[in-house]
Amino acid sequence: MKEKILQHIENELVFEKIEEGLDASDDLLGGGIVDSMGMVKLIAFIEDQFEIKVKPEEMLIENFMTVGHIVDFIKTK
Repeated sequence: MKEKILQHIENELVFEKIEEGLDASDDLLGGGIVDSMGMVKLIAFIEDQFEIKVKPEEMLIENFMTVGHIVDFIKTK
């Protein structure tokens, strides 16, 4: 799950190649890795790939700050 999300972000959502590679603990928004539109696309990808529905009230920075947070959030669904 973690690797699939990391790969999608690196291949589809970042504007510039991340030299060191993306880590599950990297701050996606605060680090400038994904912008707000990229986050919307990432949530759509997560819903499609993991067959879950992210409710508007669940779209919190705490759930999507890092890939690690995203994986933890998916596990609660």
